[in-house]
Amino acid sequence: MGVIGLGEVAQVIHLPVIESLPDRYELAAVCDISPGLVKRVGDRYRVEHRYTDATEMIASATLDCVLVLNSDEYHAECTVAALDAGLDVLVEKPMCLSPREAEEIIAARDRSGKTVMVAYMRRFAPAFVEAVRRLPELGPIRYARVHDVIGENRLIVDQTAHVDRPDDVPQAAIDDKWARRAALVREALGDVPEEVGWTYGLLCGLGSHDLSAMRELLGRPQRVSAARMWRNGGYVVALLDYGDFMVTYETGVDDQLRFDAHLEVFGATASMRVQYDTPYVRHFPTTLQIEQTVGDSYERSVVRPHLKDPYTHELEYFHEVVTTGATPKTTPEDYVQDMELFVEIIRALEQP
Repeated sequence: MGVIGLGEVAQVIHLPVIESLPDRYELAAVCDISPGLVKRVGDRYRVEHRYTDATEMIASATLDCVLVLNSDEYHAECTVAALDAGLDVLVEKPMCLSPREAEEIIAARDRSGKTVMVAYMRRFAPAFVEAVRRLPELGPIRYARVHDVIGENRLIVDQTAHVDRPDDVPQAAIDDKWARRAALVREALGDVPEEVGWTYGLLCGLGSHDLSAMRELLGRPQRVSAARMWRNGGYVVALLDYGDFMVTYETGVDDQLRFDAHLEVFGATASMRVQYDTPYVRHFPTTLQIEQTVGDSYERSVVRPHLKDPYTHELEYFHEVVTTGATPKTTPEDYVQDMELFVEIIRALEQP
């Protein structure tokens, strides 16, 4: 495996997880636009092949697959290049920022015959998998809530891990990133106010976790009935219509040193909640909380299927689908459904 992007999530999560799976992966190459970070991470993990250009790494290194972890604006470019080089790809969410990019990734996958899997780690948490299995036990759904209001990841990371944040990233690269992001947002939405663009960024980033898991659990909503955002797009609330029930979606990022993300589904006599904790502290368990009325009895239980973190389950799953030729559940087409939902929410924001 080659890793493109050696920032916070790579250092805290992905690289240690890869190291913990020596029967499945060999970390063979690393790449980042920071030369200093490439050297220090390469030294730490004893990686021989080191690059500051992803295209060069893909063309030069002898790899089977790549993990794309760099900034969102470059996910599509790196994914297409890797596929065209005959490599399988695990790409962090969001897979891309515009419909055109999604079409290019799907076309590259189809002509290469290789695998593209979108890294929606929350959908691989054993408690979530158990919730999908047990959902029919609730009977007809009455209501559901998707909640993700969290403190800045950095607040938690700085208490629990050391992250090398380099100071040698070229200014031209930073300028290119923001220019590319603006262009991709225009492709997806047209000319919109800057704060609406920030809202779209929040949905593509944090929101993609929640809405993707919601779709696997409940299916795709029929329409977005209403949506509002405030604080320059930093908070969003949407009302999603499923026909015979409604879902409220609420998200935002604050300065609280805590992580509160959950999906909660209510039936007539039972409910279930998938409760996530911060992914930046490995092996914090995701739990499935079940409440039900049985005759005269009200019962509450907490199910913790496994302590293994969702990122590890995700990388094990990626290895399995690549080596067996199976189709992953988090395909590019699956991500397109999320991107379409992001745009629907943005359009609902524009309504009076």
